[in-house]
Amino acid sequence: MSWLDKLERKFGRYAIPNLMYYIIILYGVGFVLNLVNPEFYYRYLSLNAEAVLHGQVWRLVTFIIEAPSDSIIFIIFVLHLYYMIGIELERAWGSFRFNVYFFSGMFFHILAAFVVYFIWGISLPLSTWYLNLSLFFGFASLYPNVEFLLFMILPVKVKWLALIDALYFAYGILQAFLPAYGGGMFGMVYKAGAVAAAVSILNFLLFFLSSGNVRPYSPRQVKRKREFKKNIRSAARPVNYGGGAKHKCAVCGRTELDDGHLEFRYCSKCNGNYEYCQEHLFTHTHVK
Repeated sequence: MSWLDKLERKFGRYAIPNLMYYIIILYGVGFVLNLVNPEFYYRYLSLNAEAVLHGQVWRLVTFIIEAPSDSIIFIIFVLHLYYMIGIELERAWGSFRFNVYFFSGMFFHILAAFVVYFIWGISLPLSTWYLNLSLFFGFASLYPNVEFLLFMILPVKVKWLALIDALYFAYGILQAFLPAYGGGMFGMVYKAGAVAAAVSILNFLLFFLSSGNVRPYSPRQVKRKREFKKNIRSAARPVNYGGGAKHKCAVCGRTELDDGHLEFRYCSKCNGNYEYCQEHLFTHTHVK
């Protein structure tokens, strides 16, 4: 069992379904805000470690609304692509894993901003551009042979586009070390881009190398998860197992009336409506 499986068992109910839908809405808000007042985001909402330490803690969340583009034509294309990729990743992994992947990327951006500030005293304005591009790596790792129409004409497999994406990341990091890009305000921008690219790649590598199993869920697993959610909803309705008990372990037969400290959960891997006490939830033989 991977660390993701363990976390999902404990905290899966807190995952945000359709996360990419809400992210796209935030990008839309950021796009409109940029049209109305281009300076407002960087003055009050961007990720700025020094400002956060001076009390502007909302920046730890609001930096995510930065729109990927200020072109109305390009923003429609980009947001559609991001939404499609995010939805496919969530369908393949489930809401919890997709939440972990996206929010860990945000966390690494925040961590990097503070590390740079404490070491060099610089507040780098890290954007979400590379964080969004890193979603494509996740998509390519699951569906490498899916074809996209480049320029709406040329069919190209996702794995080759991911390679181009990787080269773009490498160039973004290299720019920070080139003398021509190292000085002044533009030097700060390139350094910020390099740090954002590096932590986005780091998030991707840590997620895929340490999770053990990030393959898409099979149709059978998806069906089980749906049944599990259905069982959770039905658990709220009164069930009488005799004597007024509402919960009963399918292994030992004990109810909450036998021991008031017992906790009961449904198993998402069992094919059916089976409830277990905490002693048998992880040790029972799954019903196929």
